[in-house]
Amino acid sequence: MRSTVRQHTSRALGRRAKQSRKDRLDMSASTARRSISSAQLTIDSSMPADMPGCPSEMPAKESLSFGKVFSPHMLRCRYAKEGGGWQSPEIVPFQDVALSPAASSLHYGMQCFEGMKAYKTLDDEDDIRLFRPDMNMRRLKDSMTRLAMPGADFDPQELIDCVGKLVRLDKDWIPAGEGYSMYLRPTVVSTHPYLGLSCPDDLLLYVISGPVGPYYTTGFEPVRLTADTEYVRAWPGGIGASKVGGNYAATMKPGAEANRAGYQQILWLFGEDREVTEVGSMNVFFMLEREDGSGRELVTPPLSRGDILPGVTRRSILDLTQEWGEFDAVERSITMPEVRRAAHEGRLVEAFGAGTAAVVTPISCIRFEGEDIEVKATGELTKRLFAHLTGIQYGKIKGPDGWSVKL
Repeated sequence: MRSTVRQHTSRALGRRAKQSRKDRLDMSASTARRSISSAQLTIDSSMPADMPGCPSEMPAKESLSFGKVFSPHMLRCRYAKEGGGWQSPEIVPFQDVALSPAASSLHYGMQCFEGMKAYKTLDDEDDIRLFRPDMNMRRLKDSMTRLAMPGADFDPQELIDCVGKLVRLDKDWIPAGEGYSMYLRPTVVSTHPYLGLSCPDDLLLYVISGPVGPYYTTGFEPVRLTADTEYVRAWPGGIGASKVGGNYAATMKPGAEANRAGYQQILWLFGEDREVTEVGSMNVFFMLEREDGSGRELVTPPLSRGDILPGVTRRSILDLTQEWGEFDAVERSITMPEVRRAAHEGRLVEAFGAGTAAVVTPISCIRFEGEDIEVKATGELTKRLFAHLTGIQYGKIKGPDGWSVKL
């Protein structure tokens, strides 16, 4: 009797052990499907059919305009709840995206994106690099989380590896020379094919790219800003800290009004105190002499309210200047009345915007409450930061670990 019980117990334990192993394997497979995997990447290197903006050969680099020419391949990866999560990524010829007319990205703004660049170093055209791609991936994940998109827990390095293979495939579309690069646009859109406000079950992540030239073709071109607008870009509790299309769509009308008034961009303010937030689609910096004469400080508005995008260039400028230790680089609230007072007292040394496209953009004028406040441009710090950051990007200067990533 005892022997029989032991045999039954042993068989039962064996069955449970086998089932446990099967469950672990199933769970492992499910986890693998949920995460983007560069090991599962497939590549179709054939050339695309004729499409607007996608020529068979890269145009002369001197003729390039931002966002008008695209490289011949794109990366895409689908997320399907019923399929277990992220599917296998693939590189395919550049092509249109098919969407249901009911897709929630079209009706409810369920989409986010990133902007980054790949560079050829100046002394070796086969040495191709990305600049701080981990920060772009982190921000993309944060934007997806803010939009309640599933799959935001993907491994950022896996997506960076996939992007690296896309760049390598189309490396001949990275124009050589300082100021030239390949612009990369990772994008996530909801393909959820139903109307109704709900979190999406289906997504498409894709990355398109294209050759771009220098933002400034004839040297720095300072911009004139206006802060005299009735519009607000973002507010606490909103989505100003996420890189989503809605943040940009809402700036088109006020931007056009500013252009008609003779100003290139808007300096966005918030609240009764007229706190500075961003300039156009860039972060903004002010170099000030302190009122007490104790030295200079570089000021940029803080991220704490959640209405300012955490820019990669912004973070890099703070990291560099804090490392230099020559002046205080601080994140604090700054109001337009404070900026105006500093200008009137001769303490506004310089001001500039910062972003991926231009790196830094000098500011020469800010209109506020009917007054054009003139700013010295281009300032020495603006020039120095541009030279140092681009030096790292093009391999002329060794930057901090992890900033310049070789592919």
